[in-house]
Amino acid sequence: MQFVRPAGPADIDALLELAYLSGRGFTSLPEDRATLIQRLALSERSFAGDVPADQAWYVLMLEDSETGQIDGIAGVKGGVGINRPHFSFRVMTLAQYSSATSTRFDHQALVLVNECSGCSEVGSLFLRPGKRQNGAGALLARARYMLIGAAPERFASTIMAELRGWFDDQDNSPFWDGIASKFFRLPFEEADRMITSTDGQFILDLAPRHPIYLELVDTSAREAISAVHRHGVPALRMLEREGFTRSGLIDIFDGGPTMTAARDTIATIRHARRLPARLGEPAMPAPLLVATTVPGRFRAVRAMAERHDDALILPAAEAAALGVADGEILMVSE
Repeated sequence: MQFVRPAGPADIDALLELAYLSGRGFTSLPEDRATLIQRLALSERSFAGDVPADQAWYVLMLEDSETGQIDGIAGVKGGVGINRPHFSFRVMTLAQYSSATSTRFDHQALVLVNECSGCSEVGSLFLRPGKRQNGAGALLARARYMLIGAAPERFASTIMAELRGWFDDQDNSPFWDGIASKFFRLPFEEADRMITSTDGQFILDLAPRHPIYLELVDTSAREAISAVHRHGVPALRMLEREGFTRSGLIDIFDGGPTMTAARDTIATIRHARRLPARLGEPAMPAPLLVATTVPGRFRAVRAMAERHDDALILPAAEAAALGVADGEILMVSE
């Protein structure tokens, strides 16, 4: 059985392995042991409620209960743009008109903005190759929303998600090569590393201050704007099913889209109910997403259980994976 649990310092080797497997452009999973050790320590304090809500970073692990192997990772940030600006490009239409020639032109342009400050963010969704079937991705992705729904006061009213941008068959980013690299003059890997390992001052210093007219940009770079990495398409579809929509913002390095949704309208959260557990064998089992309601002891599983108006009939194996006893309040969503 696969279940989702909080990550801790002991998960560093598994997390580093997933970072190496995630490939180029997965900014939130840097291949840097020291950075990941700090991330896990922050996650442990976040689940314990020992850091301010807007500075929390919750890391979730998808674990196989039979083998103990970590099959995936996901994360939730309590707030972005708090200690440093969170920059994006907004794709805008700039209209120009000349009365002298009676002509009007609409130009598409990229404009540097800082619009996401204060939002909470879901991200870092990655599954080990070979473990991306049988609903594992949906369990891990939706566990993030169950965590938010369990303690909504810890999260902002708007939730955002940034998807990895398009990379070609040679694993190069046309957006970086055609646009972003002209301003930062760094190898992509170095700029990517500096996002998570520095205070981001280099972005403030070097990012363009004026609109970038897309008619002047190489075609391959223009076509990569708001395009999603081939491995990110399932994540995009899951976000759309939850009610996320494209915001018109893109990542300043790889051009991937930023999706947003109002916290309380996210489908998993909106449809979730709180019910006491009743341990036993369901007479009419159905697949349900079940999670605990205390962040410090958070767990989530996909269970064959039976939902009634006053209780959730839960098999013993799933109760053990969740670490719950009879009568404990759980969150349940279809």
